[in-house]
Amino acid sequence: MSVELDVFVGNTTIMDKEVYQLWLNGYTVNDAVKVRIEGGIMEECEASAEVLLSDTMDQYRTFQMCERLLHHPAKLANQLLFQIPPDRQAMLIERYYAFDDAFVREVLGKKLSKGTKKDLDDVSAKTGIMLKSCRRQFDNFKRVFKVVEELKGPLVENIRQHFLLPDQLARDYAAIVFFANNRFETGKKKLQYLTFHDFAFCAGQLINHWTVGAVDNMMDDMDVDLDKEFLQDLKDLKILITDKDLLDQHKSLVCTALRGKTNVFNEMEANFKNLSRSLVNIAAKLINAKDVRDFFIDLVEKFIEPCRSDKWTSIDVNLYLIHYTNSVHILDTFKHHGVWNRYMGVIKSCILRMYHE
Repeated sequence: MSVELDVFVGNTTIMDKEVYQLWLNGYTVNDAVKVRIEGGIMEECEASAEVLLSDTMDQYRTFQMCERLLHHPAKLANQLLFQIPPDRQAMLIERYYAFDDAFVREVLGKKLSKGTKKDLDDVSAKTGIMLKSCRRQFDNFKRVFKVVEELKGPLVENIRQHFLLPDQLARDYAAIVFFANNRFETGKKKLQYLTFHDFAFCAGQLINHWTVGAVDNMMDDMDVDLDKEFLQDLKDLKILITDKDLLDQHKSLVCTALRGKTNVFNEMEANFKNLSRSLVNIAAKLINAKDVRDFFIDLVEKFIEPCRSDKWTSIDVNLYLIHYTNSVHILDTFKHHGVWNRYMGVIKSCILRMYHE
């Protein structure tokens, strides 16, 4: 009995994007086969269940062998074991380092340690993301953090160069590294309405304006640590609330500029001193690590919630913060304009991003 075989020989490694995604999501081979069958692959390719199982197993083995290279993406282009075209390499890297918003929201700001990793079972149960995928994502965060935390130069650029990630993904990882390093509190109930992208936006503002790298782009840890000298200088802003004449002048200037421009003017006028004290006190306390960690909860509790309770719209908040910031420059005896602008620029951007009506 003769058997005919069709044989195809090639040197390009075959990788199915859908199977790769199933592997990344933590599916077992058998579960991946079920998903592929349910997706109609057998009718599309006229393949048997045995061939589909064999194909899935073969691709899983390839992905597992590639995984050690994906830990150091630059090695993927230089290895000789797999012939993978550049565009396919880019896809493998980007998808491997992609993460679920629900997952990162659970671990954002936590220490990337063994203790946190032990809690991934709970995170998996809460988010519905398979444990294997949770571990991959967590290990990626930790790997990127370890590589870039001591490097000189811009954080986003370092991540992009060392891990060959596209720009937006590199920026997201920069936010994750920044939050892990400074241990910002993100898990409190009052912060649950904020998404990862809200926090990532704020991280970008802090990195670009409040780190050492914002003023000197070749300092150690330039984009990871907040600028201690700047945080110390923020104490000088307390004069805006401790000097009664300055406080009254500031209020008068802001209220004059706002009168007739908003439906909540009376509330703005009545609460001006409380809101100003809140914003200035947040600034003055940032020299302490614990108060840095509480930065977002302080913004919500001490500014956003009072404005919400008075029915301010985001347009009202924006208008108030513009005049609140700019009016300080008219105060004759105030001398700390550079520190004020650097502080309030970030505060305004973060509050507006975090203010959900």
